[in-house]
Amino acid sequence: MKLFTGIIAAAVLAPTLVGCASPEVNSSATAPPVIEHVHGITPDPGSDDVLIATHNGIFSVSQEGTVAGPVGGYDFDAMGFTGLGATLFASGHPGVETPSELGSPNLGIIRSDDSGKSWAPVSLTGIEDFHVLTTGPDGFLYGIGSSQPNLVISRDDGVNWEPQREISAIDLAVTGGGIYAATENGVQISTDQGATFRVLEGAPILYQVAAKASGGVIGVDVEGLLWSLPPGGEWEKGERVTGQVQALGVTSDDHPVFVDDRGIVEITPQGAQVLSPLVR
Repeated sequence: MKLFTGIIAAAVLAPTLVGCASPEVNSSATAPPVIEHVHGITPDPGSDDVLIATHNGIFSVSQEGTVAGPVGGYDFDAMGFTGLGATLFASGHPGVETPSELGSPNLGIIRSDDSGKSWAPVSLTGIEDFHVLTTGPDGFLYGIGSSQPNLVISRDDGVNWEPQREISAIDLAVTGGGIYAATENGVQISTDQGATFRVLEGAPILYQVAAKASGGVIGVDVEGLLWSLPPGGEWEKGERVTGQVQALGVTSDDHPVFVDDRGIVEITPQGAQVLSPLVR
């Protein structure tokens, strides 16, 4: 689909737009630092903040709308970003001031056990760049590297990786019910840890997906709608986004949170709240 392909290109390449003024924006938020394109979102394991992975480092976003960073002063381009318990994992490319031991031209897999204040290399250092990286309730890491379109799984915190089926996916979400892959041919699901995939009938065409702690899946479709799939249920329409969503995740309260043209947006039981605009 041309529409899907265009959205993928924009989601991967487009810079962050200046957030529009809105009465929904948290009035207590201070002016955020200048950041570039956002690749991923995950809860901060050490607080109630969320962490956003960007082209120029990891930034923290508080519930009051304060954006700070880059955390630890690390300026690497975090193309892949996810959390597993108290540990953060990232991949991508080094920045100008990134320590050489983290790898070049690609970071491989790096980890942080202190909410991003320090990072250490784990595997594939200098070799691989994971554009898709996530975790499952089984405690495994799931990823798709830029060198080949195979799904790979690590069962030992990113040290060793097992290749699975080839899947051309822009995003992955893993729940107890399976691996959900957002592809140009629709959402595909694997219930055998990536050995096989099949098209999930009745699913909207999604270009961003994320797993909720409750076991459900959320996603954003090519028409600009947020969707949710509760465990054992049917797809449900949610809020409309503004423009294209760069990254999608959940907060520590299991609320959907994403970055669109307005900035950083959280979906609460009361509706959409713009935590903070983004400035480029």
